[in-house]
Amino acid sequence: MYDTIVQGHIVNIGQRKIYFAEICVTDGKVRSIRELAPPTTNSQQYGFIIPGFIDAHVHIESSMLVPSEFARMAVVHGTVATVSDPHEIANVCGVEGVRYMIENGKTVPFKFYFGAPSCVPATHFETAGATLGITEVEALLQGPDIKYLAEMMNFPGVLLGDPDVMQKIAAAHRLGKPVDGHAPGLRGVDAQRYAKALTPPAGSAAAGGTDHECFTAEEALDKLNAGMKILIREGSAAKNFEALIPLLSEHYENMMFCSDDKHPDSLELGHINQLCARAVAEGIDVFKVLQAACFNPVNHYRLEVGLLQEGDPADFVIVKNLIDFEVAKTYINGQLVAEGGTSLIKAKQAGIINNFNCSQRAKEDFAYPAGPEDMLPVIEALDGQLITNRLSLAPKIENGCFVSDTERDILKIVVVNRYYNSPVAKSFIKNFGLTQGAIASSVAHDSHNIIAVGVDDESICQAVNLVIEHQGGIAAIYENEKKVIALPIAGLMTQEDGYQVAAQYSALDRMVKEKLGSSLSSPFMTLSFMALLVIPHLKLSDKGLFDGDRFELIA
Repeated sequence: MYDTIVQGHIVNIGQRKIYFAEICVTDGKVRSIRELAPPTTNSQQYGFIIPGFIDAHVHIESSMLVPSEFARMAVVHGTVATVSDPHEIANVCGVEGVRYMIENGKTVPFKFYFGAPSCVPATHFETAGATLGITEVEALLQGPDIKYLAEMMNFPGVLLGDPDVMQKIAAAHRLGKPVDGHAPGLRGVDAQRYAKALTPPAGSAAAGGTDHECFTAEEALDKLNAGMKILIREGSAAKNFEALIPLLSEHYENMMFCSDDKHPDSLELGHINQLCARAVAEGIDVFKVLQAACFNPVNHYRLEVGLLQEGDPADFVIVKNLIDFEVAKTYINGQLVAEGGTSLIKAKQAGIINNFNCSQRAKEDFAYPAGPEDMLPVIEALDGQLITNRLSLAPKIENGCFVSDTERDILKIVVVNRYYNSPVAKSFIKNFGLTQGAIASSVAHDSHNIIAVGVDDESICQAVNLVIEHQGGIAAIYENEKKVIALPIAGLMTQEDGYQVAAQYSALDRMVKEKLGSSLSSPFMTLSFMALLVIPHLKLSDKGLFDGDRFELIA
């Protein structure tokens, strides 16, 4: 007696063919796949059965949802598993944070595969809430719940042979687990050296390295030729699909899809299924697209995810067609978890874990006394990119202080240490487009101090204090209007219903665009990366302005 019998047009990626068949599922596994004569009428009503989609690199924390809520939303779009880097919560709460993500993920029928964060803190030029040294990283890697060494962001350390960095890589290889890369802009000989360092020695069971940071096809080709696997990233902030998708037809065996960071409003609309639809629309063979979206992550990371083969876990999706990949049903371990656009996963209670120890600030803390400089280094934010440009611009001065200049769209940006009271770091940024108020967030990669940008010190102070009051969150100030989404879990996530959070986030996003005037497609996501020092070229940490090319503080 079978638990489940499903009929439809099987998309056999390995054999490169589509045929009508019946899948029989028992005890969560595919017991048989039997080819049948195709129906003579209404054959389209059966849909196409494909392996489940996998996000090959994502920080669940960036959805602002705990794993169990992320899963509830993701399955609607046919996602059955994620390769998840808990780097964000690890920077706040250390190993305890990693354990929190693993345990919460186990409360729902979804396949989360976590990595051991390799760079906590990401650099020594910022204040984080925890440190994961070689002892902690190796202990995590030894656990069955950890599948890989998460993105090695300290690529300068890799190239220079930093002992701590190389020990972590060696530990992963020794334990047969692959290493995720992170080397934005690295090309030529340096890309080859980086790829070689992430390649396991002969005899290791681990696969080679990956990279999800390529923003040009030329960079991706350098890394592919060096033996790395390349992830096509399309998230809420970084969007590299258009630049990299032309490579997929030829290099589909060594490419995957990922989101990296996805806000809840974006997750509500779609996930990896959207990238498949866009790829097919580009004229790329559907089997190649699905190999990147489904097969390659399973094989690279050795995931316990089914690939529509007899004996596999019954992880599969029924889509209405192979054009827009609208999902009709999603099965995980034979359990129907989504149907007709509705998640069947029940919400779970989640505990609170946090590390927030700063006091409310005064307006005077944000004053930037003018110096003798005629020109100041200014961060130029780029919509849809994590990298920034470095500009040199004349500052506006009022009452002996450098201040925001809304006419030229040069706004004050600040970072406030959330782990203990210390002086506020200040600089200026271009392209946020605010003409009123301020926005602030405790989601500020990678150390997650409080970051804010605004048109005046009073607004910035109010936005920062709103985040502090809620022990984490994202906030906006417009005249007398104040809005905040509280993120009490590590200052990164909430345990609230994901669809409600998506609606709240959409409303806050509209406020920032329509009332405050931001021209960015995702203002809060872009803001969160302005403190990410490991992405060039100019960023701001709680310790000051940072040159990502020289890898040093400059102010």
